[in-house]
Amino acid sequence: MLSVRTLPLLLLASTLSASAQMTPVLRSMIDAAANKVLADTGVPSAAVGIVIDGKIVLATAYGDARLTPPLKATGAMAYPIGSISKQFTASAVLLLQQDGKLSLDDTVSKFFPELTRANEVTIRELLSHTSGYEDYAPQDYTIPEWTKPTRPIDVVHKWAEKPLDFDPGTQWQYSNTNFVLAALIVEKASGMPFAEFLKTRVLGPAGIKDALNLNVDQAKVEPTGYMRNALGTLRPAVLEAPGWYFGDGDLAMPVASLLTWDITLMNRSVLAPKSYDDFFADVRLKDGKPTGYGLGVDVRVRNGHREIEHSGEVGGFVAENVVLPDDRIAIAVLTNQEASSAASQIAKAITPLLIPSLAPAPTADASKVAAETQAKTILAGLAAGKIDRSLFTEDCNFYFSKEAINDFSSSLGPLGPITELTQRAKQLRGGMTFRAFTVKFGADEKEKTVTLTTYTQSDGKLEQFLIEP
Repeated sequence: MLSVRTLPLLLLASTLSASAQMTPVLRSMIDAAANKVLADTGVPSAAVGIVIDGKIVLATAYGDARLTPPLKATGAMAYPIGSISKQFTASAVLLLQQDGKLSLDDTVSKFFPELTRANEVTIRELLSHTSGYEDYAPQDYTIPEWTKPTRPIDVVHKWAEKPLDFDPGTQWQYSNTNFVLAALIVEKASGMPFAEFLKTRVLGPAGIKDALNLNVDQAKVEPTGYMRNALGTLRPAVLEAPGWYFGDGDLAMPVASLLTWDITLMNRSVLAPKSYDDFFADVRLKDGKPTGYGLGVDVRVRNGHREIEHSGEVGGFVAENVVLPDDRIAIAVLTNQEASSAASQIAKAITPLLIPSLAPAPTADASKVAAETQAKTILAGLAAGKIDRSLFTEDCNFYFSKEAINDFSSSLGPLGPITELTQRAKQLRGGMTFRAFTVKFGADEKEKTVTLTTYTQSDGKLEQFLIEP
């Protein structure tokens, strides 16, 4: 827990309730929180924005947007927002429902009858990740396929013509494939290119004039995205080639523009009231169980506070966006290192400063011994410069180049033996099992803590094995 939280929170809360101004006390606490996370994680930069009482009170940045040649980050720079783009796509679909061009309960077969079980999967199930279509992009690193330009329709035909991972509406599983398909449906239903519809019907009415589309505007993104192998040197990351992100992660914008969007969610000002009801409703499975997800957004209630949230990642960048509509508060954080938790850490550190009763919810998992044992064995081997390639998929073996193995060995080896490795999260994604582990090396003043994230296929092979500070 950050030491800045020991400051008088009751005094801070009373100050917030009296004014929408950014007070010196609050600003110093936010600066300390953001700078601490960047120092702890080694992430180069973070653009941070805050809305209080429905007004933007902070849009700033910390750190370096580019390391060589040096370029300081500013709040005016557009950062890719990754999967936060999905809520803009959901809004486009809801507008078309208002226009009478489609219904959330239409099946995919109305537009793409050739896809797997298209006469059963609904548009609502696409937007709520309950369709069963497998995720084409669960990895947190760039695989070879993504470096070559593609067409969204080809992505959909490859991934949505596979057998479903489950019967439609019976499970929740995050899938980028759903939103590529949803964006293609927007094109068919509207008769307009998706990017044009998004600009004229969603972004424009929301007051966002400076959004970039990564399929055509990559050169306009000022910050450089970075990656690192284990605790090795930061290296420029590879942003996916045009065509890979389409409706699921194709937008970039300054942090103030994302906050402008957040304010429209609070004010319910772009869509009709019924559309916002659909947008933010917790979609239920066919057995009645809630998913905790609306249409392109996570939805939850924490300690009586309604929250609309989503994170996002593309090559070299991770973003986090939290909206508390009833409190009229929003927090947006944009960072320039892939596979990093810095954006969510900063948001989680700031949230209790604005609403003291809110704190990150703990995660737990009961059956984890085998996964922890395997992770510890692999990690110890990598620290010594050794790898058993039979444990990994073709993609993951591509990631573990000679350079990557050297980075793992040179950065982890000097830390000494692993003293603790604990699985802290587990979920299904892309037909695989995602796990996050906390790993500690050394002891006492030399102790070092890192995060390990993995994806395991159904055959037991690892598709991902990444370390971050």
